[in-house]
Amino acid sequence: MSDERWSVRVSKDYTVFAAAHFITYGGGQCERIHGHNYRVCAELWGPLDENAYVFDFIALKDVLREIVAELDHRLILPGKSSLIRVEEREGEVWAVYEDRRWVVPAQDCVILPIANTTAELLGAWIAQQLVAKLQQRHGYRPQRVAVEVEESPGQRARYELALDRSFLESDPQAP
Repeated sequence: MSDERWSVRVSKDYTVFAAAHFITYGGGQCERIHGHNYRVCAELWGPLDENAYVFDFIALKDVLREIVAELDHRLILPGKSSLIRVEEREGEVWAVYEDRRWVVPAQDCVILPIANTTAELLGAWIAQQLVAKLQQRHGYRPQRVAVEVEESPGQRARYELALDRSFLESDPQAP
């Protein structure tokens, strides 16, 4: 087995989105709605192809840009929260946390299948979308994917997923 590893990484001015969210924490607290100008970076690991590419930068940027565009200028809500109840009613989205209630036009929201709208879980969702779209459109499955979501300069979360077990087993930094 080779010690060489290849990856490509993209982080562009247009892999960004502005969105509002609020999170629950500490088992019983809920933030006020607030927004961030998020920046997203994605990295893929894999062998080199016949062109000496891990994966084409242009195709990766296009897919990542499409995913973040789904989140841009929206209120991001957690569809799997045990603390925030989210439901759609006649063109509106209702989010309820204890005695607080938010009602927003459905077209201004995105409900993600996550438990909380933290940067960590947003990164996981983006990574899963990225892997699915790369497989569907390009027949490509990386050995590993990482996504960073930056909420503000110097404040970011990173999610990594090994998709190839042999890659994980040969990784000296793997748990």
